[in-house]
Amino acid sequence: MPVDYSKWDALELSDDSDIEVHPNVDKRSFIRAKQNQIHQERQQRKLQIETLKYERQINDGLMKRISGLLNALKAHAAEAETRNPAEVAFQAVMESAGNSSDDKPPPRPEGVHAQVEQPPTYTKMMATLLDQVNKELDEKKPDNRYNAMVDEIGVHLKKVQELQQELLKKLAELEKEEGRKITSEGIHEGFNSSHVAKSTPSTSETKKADDSSVELLNPSFSMSNPTDSKSPATAEDDDDKEVEASPDARKYALIKPNDYRESHSFITSHPHILTEKETDGLLIMAFDAQLDNKDDVARQCVHQALLLQYCRALGKDGVSLFFKRITTKGHQAQDVFYKDVQDTYYRIKNRAAEINAQRAAEGASGEGVEQIQLHAVEPGTEIKIKIPPEKSGDEGEKRGREIFEGFAPDMRKALESGSLDKVNEALGKMKVEDAEEVVGLLSEAGILSLEEQIIDATTEEGQKHLKEMEEQAALESYNDDPE
Repeated sequence: MPVDYSKWDALELSDDSDIEVHPNVDKRSFIRAKQNQIHQERQQRKLQIETLKYERQINDGLMKRISGLLNALKAHAAEAETRNPAEVAFQAVMESAGNSSDDKPPPRPEGVHAQVEQPPTYTKMMATLLDQVNKELDEKKPDNRYNAMVDEIGVHLKKVQELQQELLKKLAELEKEEGRKITSEGIHEGFNSSHVAKSTPSTSETKKADDSSVELLNPSFSMSNPTDSKSPATAEDDDDKEVEASPDARKYALIKPNDYRESHSFITSHPHILTEKETDGLLIMAFDAQLDNKDDVARQCVHQALLLQYCRALGKDGVSLFFKRITTKGHQAQDVFYKDVQDTYYRIKNRAAEINAQRAAEGASGEGVEQIQLHAVEPGTEIKIKIPPEKSGDEGEKRGREIFEGFAPDMRKALESGSLDKVNEALGKMKVEDAEEVVGLLSEAGILSLEEQIIDATTEEGQKHLKEMEEQAALESYNDDPE
């Protein structure tokens, strides 16, 4: 029976001993460059696969919430004909809010979207979606705003579904490309036992079913460059880089949580604070207050921030509708809103407690604090300290002496000792900004200079140091040319 060797055509070799290159090109360097290219492409392809799976996972959660809102709006469509459409829409939003324990997206795998922050909560994604829908409705001014809202949300749901299909297609292409080549990472032991248990057909079928379900449920991402693609789940506002509440929003944050009349009046006279940026700014104020252990201030800022978010999410008449429901005794909206405030506050409180504990531990141990230290980078060299003379006719040395005399007493004493360790000790006691400024002045004054180190090979210590330098040089030579 002939043996089929065609499967070995898929072997991906990282070098070839019989490769032919131009006479002016070093063969070993060319092979190493080819190896690096293959490994980099493989790593990037794996990262793209993980990113695609993660994005599809988040978009699945977002589609679930959009579908829930759409179903709730359709279920109350008849009521919208006889009642205030805005009130009916608010009721549908509250019913489709979902469980707060599932509000946070799953954590990102290592290396996926490392340049951006963790995706926002699903509640925040839905609030952003409702903002877009309300803006579109304000521009179109439809006769039946309720039905138009249902249609617009359906359009957004369709966009996310189409995006999921695109991501699935890209994921299938990448996985096909990944499985096309046989690599060392794909090698596994077939059997490692003297006894082989024969599997039953049912087990095999179950395993195949499980494998297929994993492939279907876990795809996501936008290929070439993860930072270039922005899906609804990972899109970030440019304003998020530096978020700070405006002066009006800070005044609004001072209003007590139970004074809804004053809050309503302030928002009515300052409608420009109804933005996502102001909400985020107030939440940052809450976090800063909690770091200072100001619990009441932090809770108040969280309450006022979420109040803005709810009013904004309810659309054109959201402000009056929210305050009408929140002040109605026993209304369902109160439980939903207060629970959201409580959950958000406790997340901030727990995170602030972790940060304060970490800072206290770093302060007690003296570890983990960033410092500026001086060291010679090149082997065989050392940093020498030369203090400018007191009386000199040279303008450069005069300037250097003025800089030296302007240093703090402990730094002058360390420099006069001529010991780099004592200079580093003095720098370690400073703040990073102050230490950086001192290092710049030392360079400007010409106090520090890099010189070749003189080794006395007649002593035991000198011979030991010389041997270490030779070993280091040999290691560097090997790294440059491992073959």
